[in-house]
Amino acid sequence: MIVVHHLNNSRSQRILWLLEELGLDYEIKKYQRDPKTMLAPPELKAVHPLGKSPVISDGDTVVAESGAIVEYLVERYGQGRLVPPAGTPERLRWTYFLHFAEGTAMSPLLMKLVFDKIESSPMPFFAKPIARSIAGKVKSSFIMPNIRSQLDFLEAELGKSTWFAGEEFSAADIQMSFALEAAASRGGLGAQYPKLTAFLDAIHARPAYARALERGGKYDFVK
Repeated sequence: MIVVHHLNNSRSQRILWLLEELGLDYEIKKYQRDPKTMLAPPELKAVHPLGKSPVISDGDTVVAESGAIVEYLVERYGQGRLVPPAGTPERLRWTYFLHFAEGTAMSPLLMKLVFDKIESSPMPFFAKPIARSIAGKVKSSFIMPNIRSQLDFLEAELGKSTWFAGEEFSAADIQMSFALEAAASRGGLGAQYPKLTAFLDAIHARPAYARALERGGKYDFVK
């Protein structure tokens, strides 16, 4: 039996969704973030040394990292579903966006989260203006331009095909969902990006997405 070690409001929500799309049986072991640090609890280190989510266990096999989990599940259980045929242009796009989601898209979004925290965190009154000035400068000169550049790129990519890898929904779209939901929540993704907005509306309307959300619990990136 596949066990998903599921952390609230995390990338592991995508893994639940993938499993629902594939129609596979699985169990969920839920973990809650520390309300002060927002970090995963130490119990996850018993599953994987880095103590992060998502992690799945499948018998004696333990797989971490979202992209690796997606590839493992699709290759072992997909039977050709949610992945374009090997050697096609769509397969190359599938591989690209599977890795783009974490390798490129999440970096500035994570940085924005960190610098937003710096601006709002308690600190001595004399340090506040300095910290806020530095945080604001980093966001305006580096973080937000990078996020906008990426959103412009992704909007254009969805002008080439219905989904990220082509005309068929695939696991690449599942992988891209977290970054785009994060961008909609805190990165400036709004009505000025109609194709990305339509993408989010389309994935939120999928029955498998709704089933995964019901099983996984509260997910703050969903509007």
